[in-house]
Amino acid sequence: MRILKLTKDTQTNILESLLKRSPNSYGEYEGRVNAIIEEVRKNRDAAIFSYTKQFDAADINAGNIRVTEDEIKEAYELVDPKLLEVIRKALVNIRDYHAKQRQFSWFDSEESGIILGQKVTALANVGVYVPGGKAVYPSSVLMNVIPAKVAGVKNIVMTTPPGPDGKVYPSTLVAANEAGVDAIYKVGGAQAIAALAFGTESIPKVDKIVGPGNIYVALAKKAVFGYVSIDSIAGPSEIMVLADETANPRFVAADLLSQAEHDEMASAIMVTTSQKLAEETAAEIDKFVTQLSRKEIITKSLENYGYILVADTMEDAITTVNEIASEHLEIVTKNPFETMTKIRNAGAIFIGEYSSEPLGDYFAGPNHVLPTNGTAKFFSPLSVDDFIKKSSIISYSKEALEAVYQDIAQFAECEKLTAHANSVRVRFEDK
Repeated sequence: MRILKLTKDTQTNILESLLKRSPNSYGEYEGRVNAIIEEVRKNRDAAIFSYTKQFDAADINAGNIRVTEDEIKEAYELVDPKLLEVIRKALVNIRDYHAKQRQFSWFDSEESGIILGQKVTALANVGVYVPGGKAVYPSSVLMNVIPAKVAGVKNIVMTTPPGPDGKVYPSTLVAANEAGVDAIYKVGGAQAIAALAFGTESIPKVDKIVGPGNIYVALAKKAVFGYVSIDSIAGPSEIMVLADETANPRFVAADLLSQAEHDEMASAIMVTTSQKLAEETAAEIDKFVTQLSRKEIITKSLENYGYILVADTMEDAITTVNEIASEHLEIVTKNPFETMTKIRNAGAIFIGEYSSEPLGDYFAGPNHVLPTNGTAKFFSPLSVDDFIKKSSIISYSKEALEAVYQDIAQFAECEKLTAHANSVRVRFEDK
């Protein structure tokens, strides 16, 4: 893994390199995605069945597109009981964490006859996309469904691509059932996003689509935004480790590789004030790579987006961390909580050498759906907030309005909106 001196130029070059991984840079795929979306809008179920045959080699029709109770029961028989136990433990942690995010309606009243407030309402229908193909992500099911359940969403449907046998991974089905999904449909890719956004004979239209996917899924979510809401346009996974001389190089190396194994476009970056730690971590990475099952993906990922940056000062290192705004940030320094107070931009922050990033992926409770590609500067992790909407409440008595209606009329006339002014004046024509 390359070791570089941290300078303004290296920081700029790395930022530019990382931004090239954004789905916003993949215009070459947009035409294909838009064609799929239009075909689904036009031909609905027929398009879904055709694309599923083409892309997933599965014969799906109106009679088998929805997962049945028998299929879910079969999944429970196929899943390792120990995994089921872990899923249930993780579910509790995730639910308890997100329960603390709940928001409630509020109302303030004044003696003058004014009532102001905010009404919080859960979304009615949410679609959750879960990847299939080579990936099996029951953790993603939990992270996307549980916040919606906590928020009070009444109808949660899930789409996921089937295998050639027309079946869905057992662990995915079990996680969905445990989390409380209301219906599961066997369809993936951009065609699944289009079905959720516009509805077909078999799949109901939803109000919001959440969940990760490949570049086709990401671009499809981008294309349907506005017809429905979406969580975000997720880019490839990324981790940054901020470390000083007190860090354990073997731990740091293992954590960097935990994200590099996702895919060849994943990024793994360490920023440190210690040249010795940099060299020792690079050596540990080389040892680990030879032992790990996804070493080809890891090697390519590190070649493309793997860096160890050596900074002159911790202040310089922190500045770079805030500029890159990584999806995952581990802080392994002498006083990690003090260091954390200086971090402005990160999706999730892991503090201390025993807070390994997979804790967040699977078990601790905070959501693992996080902002990528520098969007942690202005986006937050998926949360209960993503599954509610807020309505403003305004109520004035006659006396309360009479005290201010002339002010409102003057403001409206300043903007040359005389009908606005008339709307308040008409109520006091006898004055």
